Amino acid sequence: MALITCQDLTLGYEGREILEKLNFAVRPGEYLCIVGENGSGKSTLMRTLLGLQPPLGGRVLTGDGFARNEIGYLPQQTPVQRDFPASVWEIVLSGCQGRCGRRPFYGPAERALARENLARLELTDLSRRCYRELSGGQQQRVLLARALCATRRLLLLDEPVSGLDPHVTAELYRLIERLNRQEGITVIMVSHDIAAAVRYASHILHLGETVFYGTRESYLQSPAGRRFFMEGGNGQ
Repeated sequence: MALITCQDLTLGYEGREILEKLNFAVRPGEYLCIVGENGSGKSTLMRTLLGLQPPLGGRVLTGDGFARNEIGYLPQQTPVQRDFPASVWEIVLSGCQGRCGRRPFYGPAERALARENLARLELTDLSRRCYRELSGGQQQRVLLARALCATRRLLLLDEPVSGLDPHVTAELYRLIERLNRQEGITVIMVSHDIAAAVRYASHILHLGETVFYGTRESYLQSPAGRRFFMEGGNGQ
């Protein structure tokens, strides 16, 4: 059963349509990469999946006992966020906020989960460091640990490697791949990096003048996928 299903989804803002009649489903263990040109609706779709923006038409359904407030979200970083004056421990622990219910404090279970995810992403030694003192790659791992505190099932990643150098980018891609393949966490990632999408993802959603949704193998045989190769692997 799918965790998230989009049925005849029409997206836009201020009554202006960007995408019309979009249909796709994300099942447990899948790795979906959403690609496409700027202005094709990737960010609007992301906000709709998170429940932050209502669709103009259609609906987003959840299944298999999953609720949208269980999504672990890693947003694009802004300069203000990169300079946030909090410790690594405080930021990772804040990912447990949705688990506290009406309690105004974190309990032993939330603290144990934060420690688990710090260790999971090899951040334990940095837990007392100030977040803004870290490198870009370390900051992204901190935010990923925070997202993992919010979910055990589905990560929603918005351009997670933006601004990182090639070496750190490759490390982060491998980390996300491990979480997906070895730990079974479902991944939905928005990216401009189509080369990485066809390397790591199990499914591709390509938004633009034509919309494609299907497996990576089917995408490579599609007009959108063939155009990517004709352009030398640098499609946006």
